[in-house]
Amino acid sequence: MEPLLAMLAGAGAIALATSLRILKEYERGVVFRLGRVRPARGPGLIFLVPFGVERMERVSLRIIAMDVPPQDVITRDNVSVKVNAVLYFRVANPLKAILEIEDYLFATSQLAQTTLRSVIGQAELDELLAEREKFNTILREIIDEGTDAWGIDVTGVEVKDVDLPQEMKRAIARQAEAERDRRAKVINAQGELQASANLRDAARQLSEYPASLQLRFLQTATEIAAENNSTTLFPLPLDFGFLKNLFGQGKGAEAGEESRRASAGEPASAGGPASELAAGAEEPERLGSGEGSRRIAGPAPARLQRDAREGAPVKTEDDGA
Repeated sequence: MEPLLAMLAGAGAIALATSLRILKEYERGVVFRLGRVRPARGPGLIFLVPFGVERMERVSLRIIAMDVPPQDVITRDNVSVKVNAVLYFRVANPLKAILEIEDYLFATSQLAQTTLRSVIGQAELDELLAEREKFNTILREIIDEGTDAWGIDVTGVEVKDVDLPQEMKRAIARQAEAERDRRAKVINAQGELQASANLRDAARQLSEYPASLQLRFLQTATEIAAENNSTTLFPLPLDFGFLKNLFGQGKGAEAGEESRRASAGEPASAGGPASELAAGAEEPERLGSGEGSRRIAGPAPARLQRDAREGAPVKTEDDGA
């Protein structure tokens, strides 16, 4: 009897040890009793009927981050790209995740890959690069709807990388460079416009105070004089300081003398324009002597008088054309 009791006690201890399970806070147990499912159990210490009457499968309720492998996709504008993404999901219903699908991890991964190829194939390249958040939302909604029957809750989908061909990368780089050049030209034109407005205001202000222009000229000369490796020629205006008196005194004296002669009734100077005009406006006179002399028609300039004295033919009123 004693050996039998000892054997029964040992078998009972083994059965008790194998019947106890400890489930963590994020775990649930799907129990099958003789093949039929029982309500999910956990967390904490649970008891299973020993000797294979009840069996349990653990299911984690934590969010799983699954990497979607790169997919070769041709976009709507016929550009071949490689796109990969990451999928975030969790098991919302442990019973459905075990009963409805054989391997919910593998099935969710395959659904994410096919959905990624389908959605990206309907988009253009520029739209994919510029509106990535929009496609993340579309992917999450489609995958979540597909896994809802499996008890899977998709919390997010993120497109990680879009790998472009080298030719397309160079084309995008040229486009970006041209855009940068356009912006630079626009900014440069705006700077020129603002500078011209400031120069206009400065010129208006300097015109009100002429002395400030000379001060600005001297300041510029001081800045240039700091460089000793060049020779600089400065143009000086006639109204600048002593140059005004130097060049303006001679002209003023000549103008004053002409004014004095005119007021006194004296004839103009011999070398002036008045003497030349008087010489060219003399009264007509006879040239030469005898019957061959003729009267000169009109004014007799000094050149005609000189030609007549030297014996050159002189055109008179009786000469023909």
